Amino acid sequence: MPKKAIKKAKKLVTHPPRKRGIAGAEKSAKKAVVKGVDKKSKSQGYTAENIMVLEGLAPVRKRPGMYIGNTASTGLHHLVWEAVDNGIDEAMAGFADTVEVWLLPEGKVSVSDNGRGIPVERHKVSKKSALETVMTTLHAGGKFGEGGGYKVSGGLHGVGVSVVNALSSWMRTEVRRDGKIYAQEYQKGKPTSKVKVVGTTKTDDTGTTQTFLPDSEIFTVTEFDWSTIVDHLRQQAYLTKGIKINIYDQRTNDKKSYKFYFEGGVASYIRHLNNNNEIKQQKVFYVNKEKDNINVEVAFQYTADFREVVYAFANNIHNMEGGSHLIGFKAALTRVLNKYARKNGFLKEKEANLTSDDVREGLTAIISVKLAEPQFEGQTKAKLGNAEVRPAVEAVFADYLESFLEENPRDAKDILGKCLLAAQARMAARSARETVLRKGALEGLTLPGKLADCSSRDPKESELYIVEGDSAGGSAKQGRDRNFQAILPLRGKILNVERARLDKMLANNEIKSLIVAMGTNIGEQFNMEALRYDRIIIMTDADVDGAHIRTLLLTFFYRHFPELVHQGHIYIAQPPLYRLQKGKDIHYLYNDEDLEKIKKQYKISEEDILPEAAVTPEEGEEKEKEIQKVPRINIQRYKGLGEMNPTQLWETTMDPATRLMKKVTVEEAAKADETFEILMGAEVAPRKKFIQTHARSVKNLDI
Repeated sequence: MPKKAIKKAKKLVTHPPRKRGIAGAEKSAKKAVVKGVDKKSKSQGYTAENIMVLEGLAPVRKRPGMYIGNTASTGLHHLVWEAVDNGIDEAMAGFADTVEVWLLPEGKVSVSDNGRGIPVERHKVSKKSALETVMTTLHAGGKFGEGGGYKVSGGLHGVGVSVVNALSSWMRTEVRRDGKIYAQEYQKGKPTSKVKVVGTTKTDDTGTTQTFLPDSEIFTVTEFDWSTIVDHLRQQAYLTKGIKINIYDQRTNDKKSYKFYFEGGVASYIRHLNNNNEIKQQKVFYVNKEKDNINVEVAFQYTADFREVVYAFANNIHNMEGGSHLIGFKAALTRVLNKYARKNGFLKEKEANLTSDDVREGLTAIISVKLAEPQFEGQTKAKLGNAEVRPAVEAVFADYLESFLEENPRDAKDILGKCLLAAQARMAARSARETVLRKGALEGLTLPGKLADCSSRDPKESELYIVEGDSAGGSAKQGRDRNFQAILPLRGKILNVERARLDKMLANNEIKSLIVAMGTNIGEQFNMEALRYDRIIIMTDADVDGAHIRTLLLTFFYRHFPELVHQGHIYIAQPPLYRLQKGKDIHYLYNDEDLEKIKKQYKISEEDILPEAAVTPEEGEEKEKEIQKVPRINIQRYKGLGEMNPTQLWETTMDPATRLMKKVTVEEAAKADETFEILMGAEVAPRKKFIQTHARSVKNLDI
């Protein structure tokens, strides 16, 4: 490369022209370098020395997100799931019946099973103990190859426990086999000693215990959430009929524990999911049968609700996007119910068949399959791809459903009555939708008059603030950045969509305005690509009414626009609760804890707050001068967004450089469904119990 070109490139990078900025300098530098290189020598700077080979578990520590999703709370808990899955795989193979999880002090976790125990003898390929090979090598385990491993397994890639080891600052594995206890310890995935015998036990006492400490250098969150672990392991106990899963929290003096054992399998899971629902079908349908080496387990029950709750699992892994097993279930359900309806006079000769949507309204169902070689789409295993699973599920489910309907005529009548009502509602909703939001109408329909739209037409940089009331809407409109921020004020509280059908929703002006403003349409005509704003931000007052409006909006989005929630488009603005001014210093505080901290920082007592309010002109200049020697302290509690002027609202809640926002996510769909049903559903008793349970944890309740 010519020396002049190199010199020019270095000069442009180290002394970039001010007007062109850093990006322009780098671009010019690249041009200078390329310009001075002939075509033959372009590859000279890229040699074998530039190729990095990450050995052992180094790739996991380098890119942890590829293996556990992220390094926040979800990824942290994924370590526990990986360790637990090994014990459940032993149970599904028939070699274990108990898995125990211990949350220990100092952030450690211990997972134990009574399976066969990881082999410890020398591995013929790695020339190390099989235990060390499994713990320190990716894609090593008993889930590959023929014989001696697993007929059915959730972990197919052989990366589970080795990933846990790689992302732990310390880990210890104990194996009970052949009357001996073997152990090995690791630091950041590397063994600190060889596998050795540390004790003896009974010959029939076998299993594996994994104890680990997640690496604080990797994870942004290192505290395990008790409820998250309990909910996940409860689900696993439902999906593995007959397994005992015990959970213990030893982190505080207030020790907690749960023990799960469900002989009823996924039928018990259905009863749990419908615990707070009005039931339309008294007997839970359940089948558990093997066909073509695929175990099919299905349970369902209809409720009075308008929505469907259907979860699909393959080898105990939740397939959020469904797959071949879900397709087979839906096809069989629609076909069999239509056949029964025709045969028994529920559908007249000239009436159209029930659609798949009709027969799934109000349905709560679990489809669980177990097979030897599942094919998932991606490491996240969100969708099952095995083509042979569909006919197996369809055949087993259809056969048993026909028998169920014949043997339970009362339940069959209630199910068909629910489906026919759904069909009538669908036709009414379609008529309403065609009237309000007919196909193509969004392009010609005027945007809501109260919407203050942004000037940008690029959805990726645009955001919509949904604001409570005209007062707050006025401040938001004046304080916003018109280039990319749109404001939609809502008058009053929107309809509770948990208890309303689509046709009733579309008759509500506030909901109609919101749907038109977003641009996506709703229901069958929903189009994600037509979304006009990348961020939809709920901004309500920090009081009871504001919380209620926020809950109504979240219910609306979760029930009718779940894609917006799952893809991270819904946010909650965090306006400040207090404004504290001491002299020229101004602090915006977002909760009571922040207020107490700054009081301690400034050593503020109750007597210091608002001293100027006690001073009047009649008290004389001497008294006033005496007071003014102490900096005045003013604490204002914001009861509503309308109390803030446009500048304050921009600085605290709308300026991307300083604002705080919460992204709405759904980590556990079943738990979210249950919570929305309790808070917003028709049943009063579960809501009353919820309020009584959590009443003591409520702060600053406005009455």
